[in-house]
Amino acid sequence: MRTDSRELQQALPNGVMLNAYPDSIGGKLADIVGLLKRPEFENTFSLFYILPTFFNSDLDRGFSIIDYDQNQELVSKQDLQDLSKLNILLKFDLVLNHLSVRSPQFQDLLKHGDDSEYRDFFIDWNAFWTGHGEMGADGHVVPNEDHFNRLFMRKPGAPILKVRFPDGAEKPYWNTFYQEIFYRPISPGDLLEIEGVTQSDAEILAEIVNGAIGSKSDVRELDWSAFSDLREAVISLVERGRDYLGQMDLNANSEQVWDFYDETLRKLSDYGAKIVRLDAFAYLHKVPGEVNFFNRPGTWEYLERLRGIARKYDLIVFPEIHAEYGCGLHEEVAGEGFPIYDFFFPGLVIDALERGTNAYLLKWIREIQEKGIKTINMLGCHDGIPVLDLGGKQINNTVKPGLLKQTHIDDVVDRIITRGGRVKSLYGPDGRKIAYYQVNATFFSALGEDERKFLQARAIQMFMPGIPQVWYLDLFAGKNDYAAADMGGAGGHKEINRTNLTLQEAEAGLALPIVQNQLSLIRLRNTSPAFQGDLEIRETQSCMLHLTWSHEGYTATLEADLCEHGFSVRHQTPEGEESLLQFL
Repeated sequence: MRTDSRELQQALPNGVMLNAYPDSIGGKLADIVGLLKRPEFENTFSLFYILPTFFNSDLDRGFSIIDYDQNQELVSKQDLQDLSKLNILLKFDLVLNHLSVRSPQFQDLLKHGDDSEYRDFFIDWNAFWTGHGEMGADGHVVPNEDHFNRLFMRKPGAPILKVRFPDGAEKPYWNTFYQEIFYRPISPGDLLEIEGVTQSDAEILAEIVNGAIGSKSDVRELDWSAFSDLREAVISLVERGRDYLGQMDLNANSEQVWDFYDETLRKLSDYGAKIVRLDAFAYLHKVPGEVNFFNRPGTWEYLERLRGIARKYDLIVFPEIHAEYGCGLHEEVAGEGFPIYDFFFPGLVIDALERGTNAYLLKWIREIQEKGIKTINMLGCHDGIPVLDLGGKQINNTVKPGLLKQTHIDDVVDRIITRGGRVKSLYGPDGRKIAYYQVNATFFSALGEDERKFLQARAIQMFMPGIPQVWYLDLFAGKNDYAAADMGGAGGHKEINRTNLTLQEAEAGLALPIVQNQLSLIRLRNTSPAFQGDLEIRETQSCMLHLTWSHEGYTATLEADLCEHGFSVRHQTPEGEESLLQFL
């Protein structure tokens, strides 16, 4: 069923959205709430997107969810009551595609194997591909080549995690995203349980085996010549101590999974949510022989079912989708009545400010207006600056153009990397890198830590159609955190833009003009009725930008010089009262 865009427009709240982890400032959500109570933040934010360390999780800074209960170390009921008193609505994530290995459901599967009540809650890789491939030597089905080559990969290699059941059998489960297998060290006492092992042997074996575990070597490959008769028994003991980290794909063919979604959406509504972002939704629908990304019509059927559940709890759901502009997916999703993330805006604004041209940015704004696309936009966020999204796409031998030419996209990427950004790539089934997925940097550093450019970018964001979402670190003009990125391991590139601030650092930041001026722009956008009306784009020279919002006698006008990066914001009420912010 197609949703009328007017219905969506009425349902979406108006105002500016803060975006942070519960511990991004001070160390727990109560500290951010305390900051929002300060006079400097009065009337600045109407919404708060709290990232999923709000829940119990173990990986990917919250996106590997154990359960959707409140993380008691970071969040309290009082925090939610205080946010409600501040008239701040909440936005949360529902991670549709996967749950943590440490979720109660997967732990029950590990404990009970085929007798688990959650046996069908996750995707048994071999069962899924039965009849569509051949069993490989390592115990998992290798799909037919044409099927396998259609898979959309988020990491090199087959998207599986092999898990050990209580009877010693191993089964592969679908695992699109992160995984890690590790083993608990053994003690001499553990080895003494094996018949024929002496105390001396136990001490020697424990040292050898734990050395291999510590270096992440395969215990099977050790030199067992001195203990060949004990090899299988020791390996079996080690395997009983196998443990996992990972994000396990859910089986949307199971009604248990849909009951779980219903229960979770009800819980989010009880927390005070108004908007729920459907994270990784496009990977959920899987069919042998189809690409495992945005299958049709199955994905639409899933989304409509989720929207129906959400309506029971007065929630707005929107799918998070990363894809090239040339694919047209953003328009397809918006055409079905869903708001979308404006992943095009960050790269467009960097291009506009660096090349001093309004052409491509205005093209996108006009498209939003003409097609009635409802968006949530951002400059920076927890997940990097998207670049893949700006590109074109070849579809059936026809190249659909992007919002930017590829040379200009490459220029944006090169500029950010030159200024210290890190990159994240996508991979094909053969492990070959096929594209830059995102560039990780603070938006301030992406603009060369130029305060004039950065403040102008914020002003442009406040005049964009849609809900402006503000990353907490950008609000305080945060710079690239190279130490955090270097220490972060495989996902360390993301930590460059996730620096936690102490309360003292946040309070010191509030005294800075770059922060005060942003708050003034945010406050205007959050409170003026002008932004509930219509946007007029005045024709100007290509290096200028002239945008005016009008509603019931209120007007707000941005005039910006994209070459010199000066700008002014003029606001007028129906009574003729006028205010002017100038940054020339």
